[in-house]
Amino acid sequence: MSDPDQAAREALRLLGPAPENWVPQRDGFDHNVLVVGGGQGGSAFAFALRRAGIGGVSVIDAAPAAAQAGVWRTRARMHKLRTLKNLVGPELGVTALGFQAWYEARHGREAYAALDRIPRTEWAAYLDWFRHFLDIDVRYGTRLADVAPLDDAPVPGLSVQLVVDGQLRTETTRKLVLANGVAGNGAPVLPSFLRPVVAAELAAHTADAIDFPALSGKTVAVIGAAASAFDAAAVALEAGAAAVHLFARRDHIAARAVIKPRAYAGFYDNFPALPDAHRWRHAVRYRRAGSTPPADALSRVLAHDRFHLHLASPWETARIEGGRVLANVNGQEFAFDFVIAGTGYSTDPAQRPELARIAPLVARWRDRYAPASDERDDALAASPYLGSGLEYLEKTPGSAPWLGAIHIFNPAGFASQGLPLGELPSMRRDIPAAVRRISEDLFLADLDLHEARARADVAPDFGPELYAGAVWRE
Repeated sequence: MSDPDQAAREALRLLGPAPENWVPQRDGFDHNVLVVGGGQGGSAFAFALRRAGIGGVSVIDAAPAAAQAGVWRTRARMHKLRTLKNLVGPELGVTALGFQAWYEARHGREAYAALDRIPRTEWAAYLDWFRHFLDIDVRYGTRLADVAPLDDAPVPGLSVQLVVDGQLRTETTRKLVLANGVAGNGAPVLPSFLRPVVAAELAAHTADAIDFPALSGKTVAVIGAAASAFDAAAVALEAGAAAVHLFARRDHIAARAVIKPRAYAGFYDNFPALPDAHRWRHAVRYRRAGSTPPADALSRVLAHDRFHLHLASPWETARIEGGRVLANVNGQEFAFDFVIAGTGYSTDPAQRPELARIAPLVARWRDRYAPASDERDDALAASPYLGSGLEYLEKTPGSAPWLGAIHIFNPAGFASQGLPLGELPSMRRDIPAAVRRISEDLFLADLDLHEARARADVAPDFGPELYAGAVWRE
């Protein structure tokens, strides 16, 4: 029986062993780098840091076990990924470790060629393999609860509060990477009129675990017209909902109306180098154009005659009466048994409990750039203004230089980088940039030690007797 991992093993052999860890062990530090999130982004960082010779790396995940980690087996409800199937992923250019090589080794080249996009469950299986094959250890059941500077340390560092199996413990790290998903620097956005409805367990955000089988025979509302809203509507219909009404604010469903950086190589590669005015203008333009659901997400709901689409129909109010949700939309009242909010996520770190204490110190886009009145976007302005290594910057120079030890790999970097960090399109460009900055900072913090290592005498590889017979003598 052939070994499906033979090509991957050969690629690692030809790549050669990762460099030895060159980061000195410092007293008082538990980690050189602590990566929060054991999904695709965290796994990619662990691999990239290893190949950069940076040891002392730990990966944590709040999920109790691998099967519950990440989104692909939990709140992701699409049949296929929304990105191109041949994008560089966590393998970061080592093609034998990529999805295509993995899939072809198990199903054949023709099967891969027949895919238009990657099936969600196959992507989840690939990520399981990637972590296992590369021996990336993830500490599950471990949640980040607080971050603070590490006072009186010989080199810059952070004190982090972790909740481990319900118990609070303190650990220390020189660098922190937040590869923790779509709400990693914010929170799910929920309209104020829906909060009492959620509290009554008659509504949920798409970020939540939803008991779809319980919606069988029920009338369901979905608020929002992004891909995740259509996915939730489809699952409700497939679970037997009597009717699903999807409400969109716009008078159309957003198709691709703007060229995004990932579809334009020059723009993608150089977006972070653009002047702030250009980056802001494009970020606002993308947001106003709206999130584009793939055609198959629409086809999935349109296959059901119990699906009803409401355009130019923002909800105005909602109240509970007789165990149902009554909504006022365009002057008309609707009654629903359950409501699903596909209303997106904020990127304001003040809304993230573990970041709330340091959030006032973090530079936001509103602190660095003042747009024209017709380009204002308060939600986007609250997102962090990141440095070239995806690091936090200080709101007030000199007030909190330790913020540079925190690197962001989640969608909060959208305005800075031109696409949502943490997603597949961002990996090829942004993970190497972050690892480069992490490496540089760790190296320069211990420069005296590295200078001493570099200047130290080493035993010669050979003596003069090796070449004595060839020395010219007159």
